[in-house]
Amino acid sequence: MTIQITRRAALLGGAGLAAGGLAMPAIAQNAPIRLGGLTTLEGPFATGGQDAYRCVQMELERINNTIGGRRIEFIRESSNAQADVALARARKLIEQDNVDIILGPLSGAEGIALRDYSRTLTGKSIVNGSSGASDTTLRNPSPNFFRFSTDGTQWMAGLGRHIHGLGIREVAITAGDYAFPYAQVFGFNLEFCRLGGKVTQYWAPLGTTDFTSQIAQINRSNAGAVIVVHGGTDGLAFMTQYAQAGGSKPLVGGSIMADQTMLSARGPHRRVMMGMLSGGPIADIIDDPTWTDFVARYRRRWANEGGFASPSIHGVNYVTNLYGILAGLRAVNGDLSGNQAAFQRAMAAAELTAPTGASVKLDHNRQAISDIFLNRIEERGGNAVVVAFDRARAVNQTLGMPEAQFLQLGSPSRDNAGCVA
Repeated sequence: MTIQITRRAALLGGAGLAAGGLAMPAIAQNAPIRLGGLTTLEGPFATGGQDAYRCVQMELERINNTIGGRRIEFIRESSNAQADVALARARKLIEQDNVDIILGPLSGAEGIALRDYSRTLTGKSIVNGSSGASDTTLRNPSPNFFRFSTDGTQWMAGLGRHIHGLGIREVAITAGDYAFPYAQVFGFNLEFCRLGGKVTQYWAPLGTTDFTSQIAQINRSNAGAVIVVHGGTDGLAFMTQYAQAGGSKPLVGGSIMADQTMLSARGPHRRVMMGMLSGGPIADIIDDPTWTDFVARYRRRWANEGGFASPSIHGVNYVTNLYGILAGLRAVNGDLSGNQAAFQRAMAAAELTAPTGASVKLDHNRQAISDIFLNRIEERGGNAVVVAFDRARAVNQTLGMPEAQFLQLGSPSRDNAGCVA
């Protein structure tokens, strides 16, 4: 059964962000800005969704819930990583709660559904949470949908080339059978296959609990490494069963595998994850003072209230997108009049710094161009941590290809997984 969660929280905000200048009617100027939050609190990504709200709350508290002289009212909703549920909750936020802006969703298919819904709206904006399907902004973008976080294809930039450079020429890929893993696999294969690498593909529906048959086939294969593109409870199930089956091939993780949502869980999976390589928009340890400060604040705020040892990928992505909203609001002094036209122009032109210290700006599709990290899971001080060992700067959505050429490759899918000539 789906549990609906709605919370109105006057979370604090505005010190240092208010700017003078634009006049508004007194009623509008005094009315709160209603920010709707939509994340996954049910189903396989629930722990990531919880951390998304932790991180957003922390940053709203930091600015004292005020921007441009207006209070931010944060109204929370929950989805379960299913597009139809996310769409229903988004409609509720817009039509019943009368929010001005939605921050969300978390998962890939949800993002495409909200992108399509945003086209039907006037005077409202939807800003992504952590959804990483590439087509959300690359194909048929909506003028009312913005994504300040990079997508699943971008997150794999450099990883296929790095694995091939280690002398590995054949891999087995196990991945979820839905939009976000398609993007991740596509990004990896574009590099690995074009260098001559060979790939054997295994797909599993979201919510799969039994991977024993896949694992048996992978263990018998000639693959020199296993690329694991699952997450949440699916990723935990695969890794646990791989460890129990005595899997010994080197592991390479999709972006949401190498994350505290996985490493915070106890079990045999942690043994096989040590040394695992991955790519993505964050790591636990990044040599950047902005990230060091963000992690320290996160730990102080949530150490005794369920927080992870380090912020999760979903938490960081939601905050990055929140920063985009706040940049737009600051630029217009909180004025959302004129069907938000000036606010949306301000967001489209915003350049900001993500919690990781990475610079972020949007392309013509309102999609982030930003940095991607190559990571390794290591044990430090008795804890498993994700350590960034390399960084690709300003990665765009087409991985450096001309957009027309990239679009000709087709949409990522289980039948178009990126191994193209």
